[in-house]
Amino acid sequence: MFINPKELKALAKGKQKENIRLLSHLKKFRLNDVDNLFHEAHEEVFENMDCLACANCCKTTSPIFYPRDIERMAVSCGIKPGAFTEKYLRIDEEGDYVLKQAPCPFLDENNYCTHYNSRPNACREYPHTNRKKMEQLFDLTVKNTLVCPAVFQILEKLKKEINV
Repeated sequence: MFINPKELKALAKGKQKENIRLLSHLKKFRLNDVDNLFHEAHEEVFENMDCLACANCCKTTSPIFYPRDIERMAVSCGIKPGAFTEKYLRIDEEGDYVLKQAPCPFLDENNYCTHYNSRPNACREYPHTNRKKMEQLFDLTVKNTLVCPAVFQILEKLKKEINV
């Protein structure tokens, strides 16, 4: 099922209370069981997901850039880390380095990342639904339903599986 990114935000906002209820319910499960449920749903959803058809994450949000990400991207861009930071990054309200603009300046017209092999760790791990200790990411997961159709579908799938 493809969800248009333009419609996703409203749809996800309408399901936010349900999603929070689901995640609260999952806190009663063993940590390994929660991880397994998420990982299985992640695999199933991403079998049919074409991120290049969407790229909403790259168009609307910014990853956090840690020092090693800045260094790696600067090398890929052929500039010094300080110049990379000055040109592309700002410090957000939480004190993290993030992109100055959206969409990502490294996203091309076909939704490919022009520095894919050097992308920040947050981009590599997005949408974080196949990580260990998923319970630590529940707040982020709810936020990501507003951006990523796959995360929205993963939570919908989990609600059906555990009848919440």
